[in-house]
Amino acid sequence: MKKSTMKKIIYNGIFVLLLAVALVMIFNRPIKNTVIDSYKPKITRQAIVKAQRHVKNATNHHRRQPVSYNFKKVKSLDFQTAVAARMNTRTIQPAGQILIPQSGIHLPIGLGVANQTLALAAGTMRPDQRMGHGNYPLAGHHMVNPKILFGPLYYKTKVGQQIYLTDMKRVYQYRVYRRTFIAATRVDVINQTKRPIVTLVTCDATGKGRLMIRGRLVAQYRLNAATPKIKRAFLRPANNLS
Repeated sequence: MKKSTMKKIIYNGIFVLLLAVALVMIFNRPIKNTVIDSYKPKITRQAIVKAQRHVKNATNHHRRQPVSYNFKKVKSLDFQTAVAARMNTRTIQPAGQILIPQSGIHLPIGLGVANQTLALAAGTMRPDQRMGHGNYPLAGHHMVNPKILFGPLYYKTKVGQQIYLTDMKRVYQYRVYRRTFIAATRVDVINQTKRPIVTLVTCDATGKGRLMIRGRLVAQYRLNAATPKIKRAFLRPANNLS
């Protein structure tokens, strides 16, 4: 084979490889968003109770916990994690739903902050937290797409908006009273409080700091007593874009 022909084959091979890499980089984000958006679970009270029992049994029998609260292991959401989470949604232990109508947020709440949980849901940040009792902190990814996961929290959530949490038995209604940026080291914001509040945490635009949203509990009632609009939302699949 002539040297010029060999060079041409090598150059063509390099070109195809670079083109493939470029296409992956261009379409990686849209595909990742599509993967996340395709997760539309219908959260039920039965599924929540089952998850609670699963975690409790693991604790009582000293087995490996199915839930992680190790913040140091949380990473930026990449394509591989999103796909892995979508292919194995059984790893997500449901705790309820969060709804912020004015911000366009409607997400499932999963127990813990494992990367696969945060890839598709908001995650609880303490093992002992309870809706309507003290501080109920939730973490979620801030995406470039303002409609995915906690992206709307960064772009749309303001003081005065209503936040609704449900464990599919009761609804806990909060009113946002604080929106502020904090250092990533401020883990104290998840500590228990005497007053019933909700604390929502996501990354800022740089990824180095955090946006914190806080709301005070203003009402709680049975799911069946919620307004038709709120009740319908919670009975639908939980997904911002649904």
